[in-house]
Amino acid sequence: MSETLKLAAEMRERAGKGASRAMRRTGRVPAVIYGAGEAATPIHVEEKLLVRQLSSGHFMNSVVEIAVGDGKAIRTLPRDVQFHPVTDRPIHVDFFRLQGNASITVEVPVHFSGEEESPGMKRGAVLNIVRHELQLDCPSNAIPDQIAISLSGLDIGDSIHISAVTLPKGVTSHITDRDFTIATLVAPSALKSEDDAAEAAAAETAAA
Repeated sequence: MSETLKLAAEMRERAGKGASRAMRRTGRVPAVIYGAGEAATPIHVEEKLLVRQLSSGHFMNSVVEIAVGDGKAIRTLPRDVQFHPVTDRPIHVDFFRLQGNASITVEVPVHFSGEEESPGMKRGAVLNIVRHELQLDCPSNAIPDQIAISLSGLDIGDSIHISAVTLPKGVTSHITDRDFTIATLVAPSALKSEDDAAEAAAAETAAA
C-alpha cells in the first residue's frame, strides 16, 4: 500500500492570476481541495516540499493528508498538477477530498519479475510493455504501490492480459468491457531473421 504523505497548507485569501503569481514569487504553490459534496477549499503549499514529494515517483497515487492551519488534516488524493511550460515548476495542484474508505480510481504502475524463469526471455525475447500503469478501482485506504506480474513460463509470442493478473483484495480493474493486453513477448530481430530465412529456404525447396 502506498504511504500516506503529509503536506502543510495555508488558506488562500485572494483568488485570481495576479494573486497566484505573487504567491509563486514567495515560494508557494496555489492549490484547491474539492469533492465529497463540500465546497472547494482554496489553499497554497510550500513549493520545495511539493517538489520533493513529486520526485518520489508515487505522488499521484498516494493519499496526501493536508493540514490547513490548526484544523484537522484533510485526507486527499492528488488529481492534477500543472507545470510551467518553460521552467517546469509546479504552478497549481488539484486535490480530491476523500471520504471514509470510499472506492477511488487510480493509476498504479506494473512491475515485471521472473525473467529468469521465462523460456522466451532466455531465448532473447523482447518484453513489449503495452501498459506501464493499470487504471484500478480500490479503497482509498488500500492503494497498492504497484502490481506485480510474473513472466515465469512465458515464451515468445505469449501475451499477458488483465484477466491473468491477480489483483489485491478489494481492487478491481476500472476497465471492464474488454480483456486488454498489458504486455507481450516478441522475438528479437536476429531470431526473426533466422525464421524468415528458414521459411524462404523451405519455400524454395517446395518450389523445386
